[in-house]
Amino acid sequence: MKSAVLIIDVQKGLFDTQPGPFESEEVIEQINTVTSWARSNQYPVIYVQHELDDSVLEYGSDGWQLQSDLVTEDGDLFIRKTTPDSFLRTDLAMVLEHQNIDHLIVCGYASEFCVDTTVRKAAALGYQVDIVSDAHTTHDKEHASGEQIRTHHNVTLPNITSFGVAISAVSATDIVNR
Repeated sequence: MKSAVLIIDVQKGLFDTQPGPFESEEVIEQINTVTSWARSNQYPVIYVQHELDDSVLEYGSDGWQLQSDLVTEDGDLFIRKTTPDSFLRTDLAMVLEHQNIDHLIVCGYASEFCVDTTVRKAAALGYQVDIVSDAHTTHDKEHASGEQIRTHHNVTLPNITSFGVAISAVSATDIVNR
């Protein structure tokens, strides 16, 4: 099994807000831990950036940039997207196929939108998925806190078995201690 780490939408316009996403500093720290581990194991690190015209996430704007505490390195890959699905109308599938990836380790924002959609699509495409249980987040919503939303997805996504591949929720510590 060949793995890649996918970091979804950890961008200034989403993280540098008041209030910020649930445990945003801790999430970024965990992402940096996982990406460092990935690079040391020669696994690709892929950053996905959402873009939307005439918004804080307009391509090239300050808000579109990756959050400044994320550690990137030469050799990391970058994908632009315009929907919650990191595969739809992007070259992500081609990048993964080119590198013979069959296992994704997913981190990022927002648990209930882009992370959820991408995890489900990845599984539908046959990728085994580990969602890093303490390295994805969202903002509080009227109906649930960011913590509740993250917990819900950590419990719900691994219970989807109909795709025929495993989806697991695994802490950053457990990922790097494999």
